[in-house]
Amino acid sequence: MCIDTPTIKLLRVSVLVAFSGVCKLHIAFLFLGIEPRITIYLAAFLVIYATYTLDRATGGKEDKINKKEFISARKNIALVFCLVTLAAGSWLFLQENLLIISFLPFIIGYVYSKGINIGRISLKLKGNFGMKNLTVALTWSSIISAIILRWVSIPIVLLFVFPFFAIKSFINTVIYDFRDIKGDSAAGIKTLPIFLGERRTRSLLQSMHITLHLWIATAMFLGFVRPQVTVLMTLGLTGLIYTRYYTRASRENESKCRRIMRDVIVDGEFIMAVILDVIIDAIIDAIISF
Repeated sequence: MCIDTPTIKLLRVSVLVAFSGVCKLHIAFLFLGIEPRITIYLAAFLVIYATYTLDRATGGKEDKINKKEFISARKNIALVFCLVTLAAGSWLFLQENLLIISFLPFIIGYVYSKGINIGRISLKLKGNFGMKNLTVALTWSSIISAIILRWVSIPIVLLFVFPFFAIKSFINTVIYDFRDIKGDSAAGIKTLPIFLGERRTRSLLQSMHITLHLWIATAMFLGFVRPQVTVLMTLGLTGLIYTRYYTRASRENESKCRRIMRDVIVDGEFIMAVILDVIIDAIIDAIISF
């Protein structure tokens, strides 16, 4: 069985997002001084990959414009990958007594993408104003918070962990709404950039970003979360960059370099933060030991 290039693209496109999700979880562990758990990290990677691949494999009519490269992909192969990775991730979560967490994002992802019909009642999140942004933000912040609750109290999670990852995820999804303005407009989907306009949406995202990072910096100063200066500064800088330079509708002839840079800085900001944190810690340890 030959897998064509569009199918390979569809299967690999969610890898960066899944790895970024693992780095988000790791940063939450760093903030709260929890020892890294490789099993949980791998389980999170597999479940996130399954969820995002499902969404891309079952895209709506706006995706025929926004994601033309996936039109000819073999969606049945992608769906098999989703089931396999979900099963593997669920089994790993089961080893940590966290099985219920593995199904939450997948179920929400399915309801978001395809919807469910019960008699005359039809529930579908995709296409409704702001639902994509809220769904992504609340899903991943809830999962990270639920995992973290094994080690810390509810007030700490609700005050710092949940809002940090909810707002960061919300901002990131809106950045991609700017990229997809053409397709969303054609499909009649009123995203924030379409509803509020580019300028007001940009100002909103920048205000949210700055306020959030000031809040976490204050929490670090007061000792509620562990000081992770490298992580906070990296995320703060990348956020300022993409809320400034990627909050405009993408041009028809947008360069490949610009598209790659957006993916790297938006989906990869948590990855960069973790890598820089490891490098700087290693340098500091080397200087101390010398």
